[in-house]
Amino acid sequence: MRKQQKGFSLIELLIVVAIILIIAAIAIPNLMRARMSANEASAVGSVRSINTAEISYNAAYSNLGFTTVLAQLGGAAGAACVPGTATGCFIDGSLSSGVKSGYTFTMALGTAGVGVPLNDYSVSAKPTVLNQSGTRYFCSFEDAVVRSSTAATPAPCDATATALQ
Repeated sequence: MRKQQKGFSLIELLIVVAIILIIAAIAIPNLMRARMSANEASAVGSVRSINTAEISYNAAYSNLGFTTVLAQLGGAAGAACVPGTATGCFIDGSLSSGVKSGYTFTMALGTAGVGVPLNDYSVSAKPTVLNQSGTRYFCSFEDAVVRSSTAATPAPCDATATALQ
Protein backbone atom coordinates (compact mmCIF):
# COMPACT_ATOMS: atom_id res chain seq x y z
CA MET A 1 0.00 0.00 0.00
CA ARG A 2 1.24 3.42 -0.98
CA LYS A 3 1.56 6.30 1.50
CA GLN A 4 -0.72 9.23 0.59
CA GLN A 5 1.07 12.57 0.02
CA LYS A 6 0.11 15.51 2.27
CA GLY A 7 0.94 19.13 1.37
CA PHE A 8 2.71 20.55 -1.67
CA SER A 9 6.02 19.70 -3.21
CA LEU A 10 8.83 22.27 -3.40
CA ILE A 11 8.38 22.65 -7.17
CA GLU A 12 4.68 23.41 -6.80
CA LEU A 13 5.42 26.08 -4.17
CA LEU A 14 8.11 27.68 -6.35
CA ILE A 15 5.70 27.85 -9.30
CA VAL A 16 3.06 29.57 -7.17
CA VAL A 17 5.60 32.09 -5.84
CA ALA A 18 6.86 32.79 -9.37
CA ILE A 19 3.30 33.46 -10.60
CA ILE A 20 2.66 35.84 -7.68
CA LEU A 21 5.91 37.74 -8.44
CA ILE A 22 4.99 38.08 -12.13
CA ILE A 23 1.56 39.48 -11.24
CA ALA A 24 3.15 41.92 -8.76
CA ALA A 25 5.68 43.07 -11.36
CA ILE A 26 2.82 43.92 -13.71
CA ALA A 27 0.53 45.52 -11.11
CA ILE A 28 2.89 47.75 -9.09
CA PRO A 29 3.90 50.16 -11.91
CA ASN A 30 0.22 50.58 -12.83
CA LEU A 31 -0.63 51.39 -9.21
CA MET A 32 2.16 53.99 -9.09
CA ARG A 33 0.87 55.64 -12.28
CA ALA A 34 -2.66 55.65 -10.89
CA ARG A 35 -1.45 57.30 -7.67
CA MET A 36 0.46 59.98 -9.62
CA SER A 37 -2.60 60.62 -11.77
CA ALA A 38 -4.76 60.98 -8.65
CA ASN A 39 -2.23 63.40 -7.11
CA GLU A 40 -2.22 65.51 -10.28
CA ALA A 41 -6.03 65.60 -10.38
CA SER A 42 -6.06 66.66 -6.74
CA ALA A 43 -3.50 69.40 -7.47
CA VAL A 44 -5.63 70.78 -10.31
CA GLY A 45 -8.68 70.79 -8.06
CA SER A 46 -6.71 72.50 -5.31
CA VAL A 47 -5.46 75.22 -7.68
CA ARG A 48 -9.06 75.80 -8.76
CA SER A 49 -10.12 76.00 -5.11
CA ILE A 50 -7.37 78.55 -4.45
CA ASN A 51 -8.55 80.62 -7.43
CA THR A 52 -12.12 80.60 -6.10
CA ALA A 53 -10.86 81.50 -2.62
CA GLU A 54 -8.84 84.40 -4.02
CA ILE A 55 -11.89 85.81 -5.80
CA SER A 56 -13.94 85.42 -2.60
CA TYR A 57 -11.19 87.04 -0.50
CA ASN A 58 -10.99 89.93 -2.96
CA ALA A 59 -14.77 90.41 -2.79
CA ALA A 60 -14.87 90.19 1.02
CA TYR A 61 -11.86 92.43 1.63
CA SER A 62 -11.87 94.74 -1.40
CA ASN A 63 -9.71 97.28 0.42
CA LEU A 64 -6.90 94.65 0.48
CA GLY A 65 -7.53 93.00 -2.89
CA PHE A 66 -6.03 89.57 -3.48
CA THR A 67 -3.63 87.92 -1.05
CA THR A 68 -0.26 86.34 -1.73
CA VAL A 69 -0.23 84.38 1.53
CA LEU A 70 -1.87 80.98 1.31
CA ALA A 71 -2.54 80.86 5.05
CA GLN A 72 -4.76 83.97 4.74
CA LEU A 73 -7.21 82.03 2.57
CA GLY A 74 -7.79 79.32 5.18
CA GLY A 75 -7.29 78.63 8.84
CA ALA A 76 -5.04 76.39 10.86
CA ALA A 77 -5.38 72.68 10.10
CA GLY A 78 -7.66 70.93 12.56
CA ALA A 79 -8.70 74.13 14.36
CA ALA A 80 -11.94 76.08 14.22
CA CYS A 81 -11.61 78.87 11.66
CA VAL A 82 -12.67 82.40 12.55
CA PRO A 83 -13.09 84.56 9.40
CA GLY A 84 -10.95 87.67 9.17
CA THR A 85 -8.26 89.25 7.03
CA ALA A 86 -5.58 86.92 8.48
CA THR A 87 -7.71 83.75 8.17
CA GLY A 88 -10.34 84.06 5.47
CA CYS A 89 -11.73 80.52 5.96
CA PHE A 90 -12.27 80.13 2.21
CA ILE A 91 -10.20 76.93 1.87
CA ASP A 92 -9.51 73.92 4.06
CA GLY A 93 -6.75 74.16 6.64
CA SER A 94 -4.85 71.27 5.08
CA LEU A 95 -4.62 73.15 1.77
CA SER A 96 -3.72 76.46 3.41
CA SER A 97 -0.71 74.73 4.99
CA GLY A 98 0.78 74.52 1.49
CA VAL A 99 1.16 70.73 1.09
CA LYS A 100 -1.58 68.37 -0.05
CA SER A 101 -1.69 65.05 -1.95
CA GLY A 102 1.98 65.00 -2.94
CA TYR A 103 2.06 68.61 -4.16
CA THR A 104 3.45 71.81 -2.64
CA PHE A 105 1.47 75.01 -3.26
CA THR A 106 2.99 78.50 -3.21
CA MET A 107 1.59 81.98 -3.76
CA ALA A 108 3.38 84.97 -5.26
CA LEU A 109 2.70 88.46 -6.53
CA GLY A 110 1.53 88.59 -10.11
CA THR A 111 3.29 90.36 -12.95
CA ALA A 112 1.77 93.79 -12.20
CA GLY A 113 3.78 94.25 -9.02
CA VAL A 114 2.78 95.65 -5.65
CA GLY A 115 0.17 98.09 -4.48
CA VAL A 116 -2.83 98.24 -2.20
CA PRO A 117 -5.22 96.81 -3.02
CA LEU A 118 -3.30 93.96 -4.66
CA ASN A 119 -4.84 93.44 -8.07
CA ASP A 120 -3.03 90.24 -9.04
CA TYR A 121 -1.62 87.00 -7.64
CA SER A 122 -0.04 83.78 -8.81
CA VAL A 123 -0.41 80.24 -7.43
CA SER A 124 1.94 77.37 -8.29
CA ALA A 125 1.78 73.64 -7.54
CA LYS A 126 4.86 71.46 -7.82
CA PRO A 127 5.25 67.77 -7.02
CA THR A 128 6.99 67.16 -3.70
CA VAL A 129 8.99 64.32 -5.30
CA LEU A 130 9.20 64.64 -9.08
CA ASN A 131 8.23 61.44 -10.98
CA GLN A 132 6.99 59.90 -7.75
CA SER A 133 4.17 62.12 -6.49
CA GLY A 134 3.56 63.71 -9.91
CA THR A 135 5.13 64.57 -13.24
CA ARG A 136 3.51 67.92 -14.07
CA TYR A 137 3.65 71.38 -12.56
CA PHE A 138 0.52 73.54 -12.37
CA CYS A 139 -0.03 77.27 -12.00
CA SER A 140 -2.69 79.92 -12.34
CA PHE A 141 -3.19 83.62 -11.81
CA GLU A 142 -6.12 86.02 -11.61
CA ASP A 143 -7.64 84.87 -14.93
CA ALA A 144 -8.38 81.55 -13.09
CA VAL A 145 -7.15 79.37 -15.96
CA VAL A 146 -5.14 76.41 -14.68
CA ARG A 147 -1.98 75.85 -16.70
CA SER A 148 0.37 72.87 -16.75
CA SER A 149 3.96 72.22 -17.67
CA THR A 150 6.36 69.30 -17.51
CA ALA A 151 9.11 71.75 -16.51
CA ALA A 152 9.01 73.94 -13.43
CA THR A 153 6.67 76.87 -13.98
CA PRO A 154 8.12 80.32 -13.42
CA ALA A 155 6.94 82.43 -10.49
CA PRO A 156 4.82 84.37 -11.05
CA CYS A 157 2.77 82.17 -13.34
CA ASP A 158 2.17 83.68 -16.74
CA ALA A 159 0.34 82.77 -19.92
CA THR A 160 3.35 80.90 -21.40
CA ALA A 161 2.39 77.62 -19.70
CA THR A 162 -0.15 75.41 -21.51
CA ALA A 163 -3.74 75.85 -20.35
CA LEU A 164 -5.55 72.66 -19.32
CA GLN A 165 -8.37 71.65 -21.62
